[in-house]
Amino acid sequence: MASTNHFGVALRGWRERLSPLASGLETDAARRIPGLRREELARLAGLSVDYVVRLEQGRARNPSAQVVTALARALRLDTSERDHLFRCASLAPPAGGGVPLHVPPRVHRLVRQLSDAPVAVYAADWTLVSWNRMWTTTVGDPRTYGWDQGNLVAGMFRSGGGHRADSIAAWPIRSWAGDEAEEESLVADLRVTAAVYLHDARLTALVDRLLHTSSRFARLWSNGTAGLHGGDRKTIEHPLVGDLALDLDVLMVPGSDLRIVTYSADNGTDDAEKLDSLRGLCPAAALNGTPERA
Repeated sequence: MASTNHFGVALRGWRERLSPLASGLETDAARRIPGLRREELARLAGLSVDYVVRLEQGRARNPSAQVVTALARALRLDTSERDHLFRCASLAPPAGGGVPLHVPPRVHRLVRQLSDAPVAVYAADWTLVSWNRMWTTTVGDPRTYGWDQGNLVAGMFRSGGGHRADSIAAWPIRSWAGDEAEEESLVADLRVTAAVYLHDARLTALVDRLLHTSSRFARLWSNGTAGLHGGDRKTIEHPLVGDLALDLDVLMVPGSDLRIVTYSADNGTDDAEKLDSLRGLCPAAALNGTPERA
């Protein structure tokens, strides 16, 4: 079987894994394999045996979404396996479910380990779901931001907010790329999320609300640009240490669709010294890394 035949490899492996009894089929004592025969899978999926053979052997390379759905259902695949089968067929996995807001223990653990840096965790739609004390000390308490439903994009484009940089945090934060570039990047990222979570009512309502209340958002949304927001460089007008230039990095969390956002400064710079002085303002308990939650 060719090394590029990912679909066939997965299909055969899952077919041989699934017992006939689990599929509601009667068995006989003469079976040579514990899993399903090709003809049994074909019958369960409503396909011809020849087509199943050609799929496994890689001689049929472009199954339709309907075929992949039928095979996934017949093989009783879980969501991650079903999505993998779709990707092996060069198809987009079906959209469904809502944007995950749960922060798993491993992510909380990572935030604790990064407690000497400003760290926040965002959902895929840029809803702020967790942050640490250094985040609060560096960019202000998120509970004072006034974002609709704790969402960064909603705060960025909120109506009556005045200058954008003055309306998204406790104190002004400016992107070195400029407001327009940052807005376009985040809207493009949100568009990717909206396409994945088509049935998330909260996300749909957020986009509809912004389309009706912000001409800037509507203009950027209409240009069709899509892509992940990878980071930025910011100047924070901090009330205690003055202007603070920091790199903002966005780390993706595999399997959860969360974004971990961190601020950092180059070692030996004035900004690193300012960040270190802010670190000294955090209570000792905070440096143990107990995350605050939005």
